[in-house]
Amino acid sequence: MARIRLDRFFKQAYQLIARQNHLDLFPARHYIASYSPQAFVLDGKAAINLSLLAFPQGMAYALIAGLPIQYGIIAFIAASLVAALFASSRFNSYGPSNATSVLILSTFLTLQLEPEVVLIALPLLVLFTGITLVISAYMRVARVVQYVSKSVITGYITGAALLIIGNQVKNALGFDIPMAASFFGVIQGTLLELGSTHWPSLVIALLTATTLVLLNRFAKGLPNIALTLVVMAFISAGMAALGHPVRTLSPASLADWSVTQFHWRADLINQIALAALALAFLITLESCSIGKSLAARAGDRLNPNQEIFGLGLGNIASAFCGGMIASASLTRSSLNCNSNSATPFANCYAALLVLCLFILFGPLIGYIPRPALAVLVISIGITLISRHNIRVVSKATRSDAVVFYTTLFVGLIFALDTAIYVGTIISIVLFLGKVAEPEMVEYDFNADGQLAEVEELRERSNPEVSIVHVEGELFFGAADVFHDQMRRVCDDPNLKIVILKMRNAHNLDATSVMAFEELVRYMNEKKRYLILSEARKDVLRVLKRSGIFDTLNRENIFPDQPSNPTLSTAKALKRAKQILGGEEANVSIYIDPKKDKQKKLERALES
Repeated sequence: MARIRLDRFFKQAYQLIARQNHLDLFPARHYIASYSPQAFVLDGKAAINLSLLAFPQGMAYALIAGLPIQYGIIAFIAASLVAALFASSRFNSYGPSNATSVLILSTFLTLQLEPEVVLIALPLLVLFTGITLVISAYMRVARVVQYVSKSVITGYITGAALLIIGNQVKNALGFDIPMAASFFGVIQGTLLELGSTHWPSLVIALLTATTLVLLNRFAKGLPNIALTLVVMAFISAGMAALGHPVRTLSPASLADWSVTQFHWRADLINQIALAALALAFLITLESCSIGKSLAARAGDRLNPNQEIFGLGLGNIASAFCGGMIASASLTRSSLNCNSNSATPFANCYAALLVLCLFILFGPLIGYIPRPALAVLVISIGITLISRHNIRVVSKATRSDAVVFYTTLFVGLIFALDTAIYVGTIISIVLFLGKVAEPEMVEYDFNADGQLAEVEELRERSNPEVSIVHVEGELFFGAADVFHDQMRRVCDDPNLKIVILKMRNAHNLDATSVMAFEELVRYMNEKKRYLILSEARKDVLRVLKRSGIFDTLNRENIFPDQPSNPTLSTAKALKRAKQILGGEEANVSIYIDPKKDKQKKLERALES
């Protein structure tokens, strides 16, 4: 009897948590129930590609964080096995990432901990980060991400990339300098030691860069990072035989692995508590941004709080297994999606394959030259610097430029976690007076020939032209809402053209511009068209300065005519008919429900 009551208690507790917080405590059961041989084949192929990238990448990220290389490999194994079962997303790939790795390095350098103390403090940092993420998911904190602008993220990532590159130059050139928490500190130390360059190391670095470039150009389908390390290991061994040895990595073995022993020192807990909060915040930003972007590209949706819940448990597992911080990685996640994984189990299979690689080849890691791995890390840092994103955030609006350059400057001069806080605070302060709740309601002609609100979805037999009337702010806080609403409009399979009325849309910025880009790409893939009408001068200026005016197609943009308010939309409707090639088309209208503009819109259609 007691057993039955206990089962009932756990069932009720499960239902209560899931109902109140929209969390599924074990979402993998849905995939298990419908798992098919075809899904297994797809997941298996994706896992092979993922493991061949994750194994060398895990070593690289550990090197970025200033940790022994096995910490990155173990983090990928533990996080991928656990997070994939509880996050329920096939889009993200879990494990160490460049952003979290550089923040770990920055954290411990800022705290000025000795190397032996770092290895004691790291498990506590990973554990506290995981617990913070679980609590955040329970409280549905992921929704806050939409209020952090792309300008902050771009500034942080650019600063992190420069720090990654700067910290690896010493390994590529074969000399030692003290690790520095800031980019300018690294540059200063490197310039002072340039005269101590180890020429055999420089040769290995140049050969690594050449090999990687050639493989990426002529053999894109191969695991080029792994192949480059193998080639450089043979070349390094040959140079050592000729009397020109190069420093290599330390060999790693699973035999040295053991369950983590936590050291509950009050001084360490006090020092790392704030760092754990910064890491949890960064993981939330990184994972939600990557997952939502890939999900949007695939025409799907992501539950961000479920992702954070899974990553929290994944980090807790990594802490107990002796790994480093785990997050979502853009390179691995993109590879996973491009490999057509069917379920999150692709991450689990990849973790098992990496474990096998670790067992088989761990001792051979000692043959990999440090300059070769340093060059691969530098290449990762270079790919993080997006010239397109930098141009958009620095040109779109003055506020975006201020936030971006401030975040970047603080990240280069001080610790990176400080840059996140400063950038976020400035971003919120600059846009504090803006409100973002754009709403759109569908209107259509009823049986009496009058415009009336459509209360339920209906099938459309003819190709449709939909007029979307945008009301309100379109700054970064509204970009996700706008994008989701427009995606809902565009999901109708019979929809061909959307005419976006922009007269009452205000405060476009870099984030909303990028939302427009994603929307246009999605509509192009579905063979649909976006036309802008009633675009005011300030809207046109932002589109032109950010460089996406041509992406939207100049022929599909109609400026606002204040002297004749209906003329712009009339021209847009004429353009829509040209695109349809004379096909019969319904016309539905989306307007702000708070404002009665039916007569005005009817006149626009009659024009």
